[in-house]
This record gives sequence, C-alpha cells and structure tokens, in this order.
Amino acid sequence: MSGRYPVHIVGAGPGDPELMTVKSVRLLQEADVVVYAGSLLSPEVLALLRPETERYDSAVMVLEDIVDVMVRAASSGRRVVRLASGDPGLFGALGEMARPLIEAGLEVEVVPGVSSFLAAAAALGRELTVPEVSQTVVLTRAEGRTPMPPTERLAELARHQATLALFLSANLAKQVQADLLAAYPPDTPVAVVYRASWPDERIVIVSGALADLAALIRGAGITKTALIFVGRFLTAEGTRSRLYDAAFSHGYRQASKEPA
Repeated sequence: MSGRYPVHIVGAGPGDPELMTVKSVRLLQEADVVVYAGSLLSPEVLALLRPETERYDSAVMVLEDIVDVMVRAASSGRRVVRLASGDPGLFGALGEMARPLIEAGLEVEVVPGVSSFLAAAAALGRELTVPEVSQTVVLTRAEGRTPMPPTERLAELARHQATLALFLSANLAKQVQADLLAAYPPDTPVAVVYRASWPDERIVIVSGALADLAALIRGAGITKTALIFVGRFLTAEGTRSRLYDAAFSHGYRQASKEPA
C-alpha cells in the first residue's frame, strides 16, 4: 500500500456545488482522475476540477471499465475519486463499486453527501417528520427492471402511511399511483420536486391529490431526476414539539411551568 492513495467514493450532493461537503470539494480539487455519473451531476460541480484532471463519464461505461480505470490509476499512485450523485449509500451502487477495488488490494474511503431527498424537502419548506402526523420516513422506489423484495413493494409499504420519498420512479407514476392507492386515501397530499437544488429546479405538484399523481406528472413532462413525496406531512401542521415547551424538562433545562 506504500505510495498509494485511497480511492475515494464521494457524494457530490444533489446538484448545487455549495451543498457539497468541505471534504468532498477538497478531494475533487486534489484528484488526478475522476470518474463521475455524467447524467446526474451538475456542470457546476464538475467545474471544481482542475483543468488537467482526467475525467471519465461513467454514463457510457460498464462496471468493469469503471473499475479498470480506477484500479490502474490508483495502483500507479494517482489520486482517484469516484463521484456519485447525492450520497453514495443511497441507490449509489456502492457495494459493487467498492468490492473489486478492495479485492485489487486498494484502500477505499467513502465520503458522504447531501441526499437529493433532503434538498427536495428543503425546496418544499417542509419537515418530513411532523409531531403526531408522521415520525417515520420511508426512502424507496417503484419496482422496475430491478425487482423489489416482496415485503418492500409499494403496496406493502403504503400500509404504514408514513412519509414516503420515492427515488427513480417518475417514469413509473401510473404504477406508483395504483400501488399506493391500495392503502393511502385518494386525497393524500403528494408533491414532486424535479432536479432539487439545480438552477432549473421545479416543484411541480404541491399537495396535489394522490389520485391525480400520474396525470400531473405526465402533464409536466417529467420522466426522471425527480423525487415523489407522499404523506400528510405536506399539509398538516401537527402539534408543538415538547422539546421546546416550557412545561417539559430534560437534561439541559428544567420546566418553568406546570403542564397544561
């Protein structure tokens, strides 16, 4: 391992370069070789690279080619970054990317990033966990070419009626709507955020009804790069949090009045 740098698998965040971590920016600016998901990354993020940095767009590569580039570069002592959109741990193919690098004797370091679902929630100006409305967030996707485990299909997850954030599902809106209506009421609020934090970000639907989801997405012409949110958190105010209530004591503050 002497003379070799770790291969860094870096989360690029949702799109806005100012939402990248300080560590992510530093690693990008130091990198000799960067393999990036070209169809999912903002040009503003790639503008952080030095002009002499070798760049490989993984959108036109298969896994074996990606790994070969990284192994050869890292083995020769060059600084290598695999730049993933959002956070590498969420739908980022992290395991299949890291495993062959480790098998090749390379050290791998994962650097987290801000996920697009958090940027989309910020764009909506909504808290995903509203007291006494929803305290659970389910991050999932519709079943497409990659099958879902039977207990994680949307019709099953919908039974919880928790806050739901769907990745990779805009092109399956009709299926999503049918699966969720198995448990959610037809008037359940929904919202769709397209390209959260990008210059062309759009909030297409705010508190639209689940029963109209497929028609609204089709009408907006959205087929990818969007998050679908479902749940009462979109419209409900909930109750006041106890944490900041004057009648609530905790390890750092004593209650200053009796409970109501």
